[in-house]
Amino acid sequence: MSFYQRLVRDTQTARGGMLSAPIIQGCLLRGEVSLPSYVAFLTEAYHHVRHTVPLLQAFRARVPAGREWLDGALDEYIEEEKGHDEWILDDLRACGADAQAVRHGRPGVATEVMVAYAYDQIMRRNPLGFFGMVHVLEGTSVALALQAAQQIQDHLALPDRAFSYLRSHGTLDQEHVAHFQQLMDAIDDPADQADIVHAAQVFYRLYGDVFRSLPMPLTERVAA
Repeated sequence: MSFYQRLVRDTQTARGGMLSAPIIQGCLLRGEVSLPSYVAFLTEAYHHVRHTVPLLQAFRARVPAGREWLDGALDEYIEEEKGHDEWILDDLRACGADAQAVRHGRPGVATEVMVAYAYDQIMRRNPLGFFGMVHVLEGTSVALALQAAQQIQDHLALPDRAFSYLRSHGTLDQEHVAHFQQLMDAIDDPADQADIVHAAQVFYRLYGDVFRSLPMPLTERVAA
């Protein structure tokens, strides 16, 4: 079994825990969506996506000795991720939200903790653990982004320009996941592998907390 396959297998339970978040289940299974919920999702997405490039740059600067072969892949990730936070602000504007207030505002506690854990991985633990976050966020995008975008647009009648982040991210990450699989299969150090698996398990928990922190659509709140 390749390391990527083991990473998927060993994080399956944690992934299920994230996907069990009521707002995800309500959106994907029952079409329960609301504009405030979508705006809240985009707001929290902005506050973690804006850290993607700084996190990757910090990782790039701290690649451990003997792992320098990762430099090229990290450089590619950095270039590809530039500007994605601005996509989210554009989507917020298309939803009628105050993008500048989001830009200068604070994230929710769950998002702040997830971002802090990512920096902690890089600065204090094993920088390669950051790949756990990549696995969670990009893998989740492929599985959820395009489906969620269609559900939300169908129910809220928002314009296409309100979904540049979800749709572009979902499409791009289909390519990213294939590249990520190859990258993971090139990591052969057992300690690095264990750190990546552990970090992915934690990120699934933390990203699930972000979804659980979002306001539920009115129909779901009443049903609860």
